[in-house]
Amino acid sequence: MSEWFRPTNSKRIAFFLLSDAILSLITLYSAYLLRFNFDIPSEFIESFPSVYVTLFSLKVLCISLFKNYTIIWRFYSLSEAKNLLLAHLFIYGGFTLIYLSFSTLFFPFPRSVIIIDLVLSLIFLGGIRLFKRMVLGLGQPRDHLKPTLLVGISPHTGNLIKSMQEESQEYFPVGIVALQNHNRNMIGSHLGNIKISGIQEIDKLISAKGINAAILDGSLANDYLKEAYQILTDAGITDIKRSALLSDGKEAITSLSVEELLARHPKDLDTKTLQAFIQNKTVLITGGGGSIGSEIALQCHRFGAKKLILIDHSEFNLYQIGEKLPSAQLNLCTINDREKLDAIMDSGIDILIHAAAYKHVPLCEANPQAAVINNIIGSRNVIDSALKHRIPKIVIISTDKAVRPTNIMGATKRVVELYAQNVDSRHSEIVSVRFGNVLGSSGSVIPKFKSQIEAGGPITITHPDVTRYFMLISEACQLVLQAAAIAKGGELFILDMGEPVKIIDLAQTMIRLYATKPVEIVSTGLRPGEKLYEELLIDESEQKTAFESILIAHSSRYDIDRLNRQIDALVDSADISAALEAIVPEFAPSPAKA
Repeated sequence: MSEWFRPTNSKRIAFFLLSDAILSLITLYSAYLLRFNFDIPSEFIESFPSVYVTLFSLKVLCISLFKNYTIIWRFYSLSEAKNLLLAHLFIYGGFTLIYLSFSTLFFPFPRSVIIIDLVLSLIFLGGIRLFKRMVLGLGQPRDHLKPTLLVGISPHTGNLIKSMQEESQEYFPVGIVALQNHNRNMIGSHLGNIKISGIQEIDKLISAKGINAAILDGSLANDYLKEAYQILTDAGITDIKRSALLSDGKEAITSLSVEELLARHPKDLDTKTLQAFIQNKTVLITGGGGSIGSEIALQCHRFGAKKLILIDHSEFNLYQIGEKLPSAQLNLCTINDREKLDAIMDSGIDILIHAAAYKHVPLCEANPQAAVINNIIGSRNVIDSALKHRIPKIVIISTDKAVRPTNIMGATKRVVELYAQNVDSRHSEIVSVRFGNVLGSSGSVIPKFKSQIEAGGPITITHPDVTRYFMLISEACQLVLQAAAIAKGGELFILDMGEPVKIIDLAQTMIRLYATKPVEIVSTGLRPGEKLYEELLIDESEQKTAFESILIAHSSRYDIDRLNRQIDALVDSADISAALEAIVPEFAPSPAKA
């Protein structure tokens, strides 16, 4: 029996045809009644059947042409209502032409009935089509739908409410709160038959409406997004999603990512400056297949680089970025191959971005000689070759771990900063750019935590007090290029990474976002060389630039001949930590303790 009630296209067409036939008869007869004050003369009744048949035939034709018989009833919208109006204009316009051409067929006929029936037909035929939509819009959420709070308002919120009320989503909107300053004047108004409340009323709404889910507006600025997420979690809401505008203009509900909560979205990114710096330039990127290098390559391509030359020792990494940038020149080699470096740089390079490095702290601690050879010797090779070939702009990617380093990796990067600042740059401008962790880079904590959550836990952190700086990889790379664009040579730039994040708070947030069951957090103790707190500045003597997100650290003078001798001695040193400490006095290597 249930098959009889299962909706199909043919059943839908049959229903609307039957309802239109009945309603058209009612509206036409009502038009006659209204015209004659409910006392229709008998002579006008005689022509009624021919008028009805002609009008209904035109309705079937025109309404079919405007696709109003094949619509899905519960998705009937303003667009379909507009098509029904246009169809009626054609219907009654066509009937008027037929009447004027063949008036004897309908004689006698009261012409004012055309206008009356047009209005009544629109009301009745439109009403039956809107009936289910109105019922859904006024109804309460079904048992299988989640009562949901919408946080934030944008021009597309109405579309989101419409799709949710039509049961196309598993969430049902029962409340809206205004969050941003420009939304506050909407408090007390209604959207989609739902009252807009202030953010201070969230607890009351959650309790009164039985809300157990929330959807954040996709256009919320980062600060507001974080604020809303914190308010909702404090109120006990754990199922938090966000809306996203699709390419077809529709709103979709998507998962909220931890990257969105940690992202800074610096407001001073200047795309015009970036384009002027990169456009029509030949750019060489070492470590071009790594997380930072590949993103810089993509940004350079976006801003119109004439040619991209990428160097990486990893075949797989080069293959991956090559798939995204087929026109890039890929070079499989290490930065310690000076002969190959010279050959590559002897091709009219305008900008060199040196991103190649060993960055994983525990691995560098376990392999100090390899870290020195790659990070220091290799970087010196890159810089010296670039100077030899008079590359105008040389950009060195550094790290916050170079500040008062407690590990081999940080100390090697600090040595490279010193070399870049003190080598005779001759015809080139050499700059270094220092920043913290980037979200989603290889070996970063976020992919690790995600995999641990997927495996059911536990999440392992080294210490509950550890904090780190985070920035979206795309934004960090854009700021690197922006710093390079304003550099005059010799600077050590520091990117403003915002406020540091406690790793245990990050773990708890990721559990709320991604875990489907409880996940334990376990502290394993600080690893050798690991800090509790990362820093970005050695002292407070930084200078400001034209951009808030970019600062300049105080220059460190160092005799370059002495530095070269110390670097040469590093590789063969019996105690690499001590040799590094001789160059970087603030380096304080010591086994970490939990």
